[in-house]
Amino acid sequence: MDVFLTGGSGFAGHHLISRLIADGHTVWALARSPESARRVSEAGAKAVRGDLARPDEPWLTVLGRCGAVVHAAARMEFWGPDAGFERDNHRPTVALFEAAASAGVERFVLISAAAVSTDGRRGPAVVDEATATGRPLIAYGRVKLATERALAETATPGMTLVILRPPFIWGPGMTTLDDVASSGRFAFIDKGRHVMDFVHVGNLAAATSAALRRGRDRGVYYVTDGAPMPIRDFFTPVLGALGADVSRAPSVPLAVASPIARVLDLGARALRRPTPPPLHNWLIAIMGRDRSYDIGKARTELGYRPEVAFAAGLEQMRAVRARPAGIAGPGRAPGGSAT
Repeated sequence: MDVFLTGGSGFAGHHLISRLIADGHTVWALARSPESARRVSEAGAKAVRGDLARPDEPWLTVLGRCGAVVHAAARMEFWGPDAGFERDNHRPTVALFEAAASAGVERFVLISAAAVSTDGRRGPAVVDEATATGRPLIAYGRVKLATERALAETATPGMTLVILRPPFIWGPGMTTLDDVASSGRFAFIDKGRHVMDFVHVGNLAAATSAALRRGRDRGVYYVTDGAPMPIRDFFTPVLGALGADVSRAPSVPLAVASPIARVLDLGARALRRPTPPPLHNWLIAIMGRDRSYDIGKARTELGYRPEVAFAAGLEQMRAVRARPAGIAGPGRAPGGSAT
């Protein structure tokens, strides 16, 4: 099948290209710059120059020859006003969705985010697709949820919509933890005992490939590694694979961190700070509470099975770090960001 991919030059997109090609698909990857075009071409995709904000460009012609769209492009930040994410994420996604439907595309796979269900309430420790999302704590999650709803409410006879909700995406080539890895500054809440969930980028790619074949229309699916664990047990070896030792990082009790975060968060928002304070409500929600996702629905309806175990994923990261500078190698995108 010919697949139209956005976000192909980023961390997750690079792995998506590799997986989709391995599964026999031809990948047409949208690229806004010559550098992005180079990256997706090196990964094995056919580069299509264009911008979702300009639907009059030639990329629409390519879209019309594709049987499916995988939309992985997104601005992913944990801070900032809703308006910026509406401009950068929501509107381009809706425009692409409508263009795909008009072009006769048969299937549209949206890479959304588990952040749509992080709303600050304690809620259940294990979440599934039937769990009420509430109002997400950060603009990224709020706008992702609004986008999911906008697409689901748009009639597209002949085109199936499948939505994937990954939590924290990790693996070789990730850039999400670069600041921590380079600075070594890190602290746990409650000694890192709270349970978190995550998905290896290779497993996300496997789920995406499965969603091109299976999944009901307007179906929403959480996708994880299926092996949640305490935060300390996850971040210590992952950051270690990136060269940072946080095994002796300090810990702050939740009872102390939570009120401080509320004050700092409120103050930074009131002053419209462009960057987040060192402690804010989102970090409390992620680091100070147990949260995992039931992937039973993805297993049943998509046929999804996590393929990359935690130990194997760590080994991949160590292997990438050990390579000489400038050698990307399989599974490594030279730059880019998490979706």
